[in-house]
Amino acid sequence: MMKRLALFVFFVAVAAACESRNSPGIPEAASLSPVSPAVSFTPSPSPATPKPPVVYKATLAAIGDVLIHNTVYQDAADPQTGGYNFKPMLAPVREFLLKPDVLVANQESITGGKELGLSSYPMFNSPHEVGDALLDAGVDLVTMANNHTLDKGEKGVLSATAYWDKLGIPYTGAFRSEEDRQTLRALTSQGISFSFLSYTYGTNGIAVPQDKPYLVNLIDPERIRQEVEAAKKAADVSVVAMHWGAENQLAANADQKALAAKLAEWGVDIIIGTHPHVLQTFEWIGRPDGSRTLVMYSLGNFLSAQSKLPQLLGGIGQVEVVKTVDNGKTTIALQSPEFIPTYNKYKNWRTYRVIPLQKLEQEDWKTIGATWESAKQKLQAVMPELTIHD
Repeated sequence: MMKRLALFVFFVAVAAACESRNSPGIPEAASLSPVSPAVSFTPSPSPATPKPPVVYKATLAAIGDVLIHNTVYQDAADPQTGGYNFKPMLAPVREFLLKPDVLVANQESITGGKELGLSSYPMFNSPHEVGDALLDAGVDLVTMANNHTLDKGEKGVLSATAYWDKLGIPYTGAFRSEEDRQTLRALTSQGISFSFLSYTYGTNGIAVPQDKPYLVNLIDPERIRQEVEAAKKAADVSVVAMHWGAENQLAANADQKALAAKLAEWGVDIIIGTHPHVLQTFEWIGRPDGSRTLVMYSLGNFLSAQSKLPQLLGGIGQVEVVKTVDNGKTTIALQSPEFIPTYNKYKNWRTYRVIPLQKLEQEDWKTIGATWESAKQKLQAVMPELTIHD
């Protein structure tokens, strides 16, 4: 589907323009004629026909961890060009990635490029060409705040962000300067504007330079609250990506749930969770005004070389956003949550492919079927209305 997107760069509150309306006319008093006993009335103007509400709809989707281990980038190596081609890895799922109006990806391994020296666990650095594959697959924005953001230090962040700029893909969560950090990333599609923020619990013990805190957004509740307030004034829908939780835990922990509740209280509409490397549940959190926040606690791995069966499951989390403008008042509602599960398939550390479960061959179902059924039951138990396309 062709996407119509616009990037806005602002981080200050904007005042909404109010539409002025003429008040219906007030009937004039009856006038009596001294010549004739007949009474004549000046007719009142007809009341203006109320304008019908204007409704806009857009789908926002997200994928989980893009974590490029050495065997993944070695498999993508192109000996003829000396570069890397990750597009075949996403080819089986590409048609599904292109459908949402807005698609967000968590680029977990820093894409600093081969000039900085490619590397794998525990200190990652990935080829720039990962970005080319994500662009080709329809990714509209990448989140960069995670525990591997500083694996190549400031040079890694500067190189990665420069390449995202070259591709025209906005990023958030890691920045090249304080000015860059203060520039809110926002996209508009189908008449609905979305703002994006991203934070991580930490950086694997690598200290964030005191004079350069903009290199990565750490979870700081007070700062998040302030930035969410500004973001909500700048766009219709507030989206926050959280790198949180415990690795390989199939359920969200108390810290995740407490922070999700705070984010909902502050008015965040959609929370995208990453880091556990396995799928966790989706959940609605009600807000005092009657609206609700969608939390995807963990979307698992999308592309990686991790090997445990739960780590091979990921997917596309999606929700429909409905914006209604009625007599100058705008309301936002979330509906129709969906999930398209995927299988990160490879053999002998080669031929990596991200395959939607609905395309799986019988042999692959024998491998992943039972693990997926367990995950599916948990997803549906917490959110029965979640439509799962498997």
